[in-house]
Amino acid sequence: MELIQETPDLSAYLAASEVIDHHHPLVRETAARLASTVDDSYAYARAAYEFVRDGIPHSADSGDPRVTWRASDVLEQGTGICHAKAHALAALLRAEDIPTALCYQSLMHDDGSALCVHGLIAVRFDGAWHRQDCRGNKPGVDSQFSLEGEHLAWVPDPESHETDYSVLYAEPHPAVLRALKAAPDREYLWKTLPTAL
Repeated sequence: MELIQETPDLSAYLAASEVIDHHHPLVRETAARLASTVDDSYAYARAAYEFVRDGIPHSADSGDPRVTWRASDVLEQGTGICHAKAHALAALLRAEDIPTALCYQSLMHDDGSALCVHGLIAVRFDGAWHRQDCRGNKPGVDSQFSLEGEHLAWVPDPESHETDYSVLYAEPHPAVLRALKAAPDREYLWKTLPTAL
């Protein structure tokens, strides 16, 4: 699949914002701590990915009802769904000047009841974008950081109307962000996340 930048301006994928607040002290401290353990930007990207994937539980896996959406809040509260974790990873990567985009899939809920938009990121190295899924592994899910072929949590099943979206966003999709901001808890969020983009 060809990944398409929403904007041709690569600096948009390095920008700080209300959501991807990599200027926040906690994001900066976390990025500096991770950077101190590695030798180059490739290793940093992997370390940041593994920190978010493994160190911040997906709230559905842990049973945490809290809804986070701002990167610094995800790091501070240590919880989030896929979208929130993607925002946190994007902030950590942008904090170290690694262009990072938000991207999406439409997948069936675990119980097969309905489609739901799933969030991931794409990181830019060597002139190309590489999608990564930091939602967190569990039985049946084994996502890995990779710049050589994708190792995402899920591959969409077209027969179930699941799909990959090719657009790379500099900021969260407005429909996703509205749902996150409006949700008082994860149970409510599960009912209000968009089914498609």
